[in-house]
Amino acid sequence: MIEVVDALPPADRRSVFANAPMGVVLTTPDAVLIDVNPAFCSLLDRHAEELVGRSVHDLVDPEAALGTREQHAALLADPSRPMRHETRLVRADGSIVPVQVTASWVEETPEGQPAHLVIIVEDITERKALEAQLVHRSLHDPLTGLPNRLLFQDRLWHALERGRREQTPTCVVIMDLDGFKAINDELGHPMGDLVLVSFADRLRSILRASDTAARLGGDEFAIVCENTHRADAEVLVDRLREAATMPLQLSGQEISIGISIGIGWAPGGEEPTDVHEQVVRAADDAMYADKARRRAERRR
Repeated sequence: MIEVVDALPPADRRSVFANAPMGVVLTTPDAVLIDVNPAFCSLLDRHAEELVGRSVHDLVDPEAALGTREQHAALLADPSRPMRHETRLVRADGSIVPVQVTASWVEETPEGQPAHLVIIVEDITERKALEAQLVHRSLHDPLTGLPNRLLFQDRLWHALERGRREQTPTCVVIMDLDGFKAINDELGHPMGDLVLVSFADRLRSILRASDTAARLGGDEFAIVCENTHRADAEVLVDRLREAATMPLQLSGQEISIGISIGIGWAPGGEEPTDVHEQVVRAADDAMYADKARRRAERRR
């Protein structure tokens, strides 16, 4: 695109520059702004007069500055290769706008314009929002909004890694709703979905900020408890059982649920690869043992 524009007469190049829908700027080789178009000014909510003469790097979010400087240095090292990367710019009000930057080196022109950089700046806010939505959907259960099995495994791994570094224990709690199949069969799947959503809401109200609750699938839920001893996890289990004794009021009906719960515990200081599957299996086995015990009690 830049090569095509460079082939135009000077007056036409100026028109393209001024009317481009994306931000376009000209800078010296060391990234000092020479000229900026209206779209770039609008993007940053700044006037051209306050931008010309400033370094592009001054407009970059400090957290993204190092990456931008590295890209700029790479372009200067090999001007034949255009530079394209994503970064974040700072608007006049201090807010951040994500952008995609494409920069190219332009040799001295026949009209005597010194060598400079042409940088195209594209606002990618909507694209980033869409990407964030897609990532969120890939890691969360669409019905309850809780983390899914994939995110549960990731959070567990990080908890165990922290436990290795800081010598802190990690607990996993796995829960299964008792009699959920009967709710689906007798009251219908829409009511079953309401039960799952309501139970997920109760989980959120009970957990600490450092805990991660997840829906593993069906009526199975799990919690990752960082820096938590088994005795503390047992206190949490008691709270969960107490919460489960309160009937759910859904669509004018009162629905009682029960839960079977198991705890898995990993001491601190161990490699995550050594205990990751083990702690989940222990919680799962304990949950099924609890379910069998509760079933036997109901038959008495």
